[in-house]
Amino acid sequence: MTIDLTALGWDADRAAYVPRRSGRRPGRVARVDRGVCTVLTADGPVRATLGGAVLGDAARDPATLPCAGDWVLLASWPDGPVTVEAVLPRRTALVRRTAGKDASGQVLAANLDAAAVVEPVHPEPDVGRIERLLSLVHESGARPLVLLTKADLAADADALARQLAAVAPGVPVLPVSAERGVGLAPLRPLVAPGRTLGLLGPSGAGKSSLVNALAGATVMPTQAIRRVDGKGRHTTTWRALVPIPGGGAVLDTPGVRAVGLLDGAAGLDRAFTDIVALATGCRYADCAHDAEPACAVRAALECGELPPRRYESWRRLQREVAHESRRREARVAAERRGGWRSARRRTARPASPPSAGGY
Repeated sequence: MTIDLTALGWDADRAAYVPRRSGRRPGRVARVDRGVCTVLTADGPVRATLGGAVLGDAARDPATLPCAGDWVLLASWPDGPVTVEAVLPRRTALVRRTAGKDASGQVLAANLDAAAVVEPVHPEPDVGRIERLLSLVHESGARPLVLLTKADLAADADALARQLAAVAPGVPVLPVSAERGVGLAPLRPLVAPGRTLGLLGPSGAGKSSLVNALAGATVMPTQAIRRVDGKGRHTTTWRALVPIPGGGAVLDTPGVRAVGLLDGAAGLDRAFTDIVALATGCRYADCAHDAEPACAVRAALECGELPPRRYESWRRLQREVAHESRRREARVAAERRGGWRSARRRTARPASPPSAGGY
């Protein structure tokens, strides 16, 4: 089995990172299972463990570990094993906050050209979740869009899409139905040769069904939603890059129960460009939009131009990003202090006496 890597996004800029006569071959990570990567190479899929250099980088920063969508360099050893020796620089990265106390991030997917927030119309879309996930996508560098799945269950999916456009300024909001093949045409250019579309959303949103519809075959497991509450069971527990016949790829992520934001103020600003634009009209440049006089944001809120729900969502995410920024700064400062103390201990240690006959 051979694979056309250019159809998956391999190009001259990435090829420039391959050292000459190194014996390393490139590949793209399709999935990772407990540190073992399934990598798509020109000769077909291979299973690869992590090399020493990759493990060393990960010890300093876990976010450098290979993830689905990464381009990597592989080494094949005489006794059979294949190892990942390098992770090439990511052009985009979808990163969420980890649950730990170290203020670090987990890379959900890498090198996405476009990333879709997938939200089911049944029983009803979660507007706050759309805003949160859009902030994450904006921060990643990928092109954002919103896909309203199970559109065949909505009385008027197009009207719902127009309504939700207010919480996704400048972002396409598209109703789709994988079951009926409706609304897929605008997605085809996003999985053209060399391009990758990522899907991000909760369990039961229909992400795996979308992958299957775009691939034209059942390549991801799916499960029906419960009739009682409309919620889906968790089916995909790993991220998977799926090549599309004719070129391009779709990256399906597991159903996200909670997505914490890191210190990504830029992504948050792009997700709330309507409020950011209002804030430029405040009297004070450092207006906190709370009780300051001549606050344009509060004025829009009071006159009904700005919905209270969207304002509260913005403030909540602002506080979260600010908190994570402080945590990140504190961690970096602690690491610097630790490094300085370690260096000081090394320089203060008495030199070993020269050995007999030494120089």
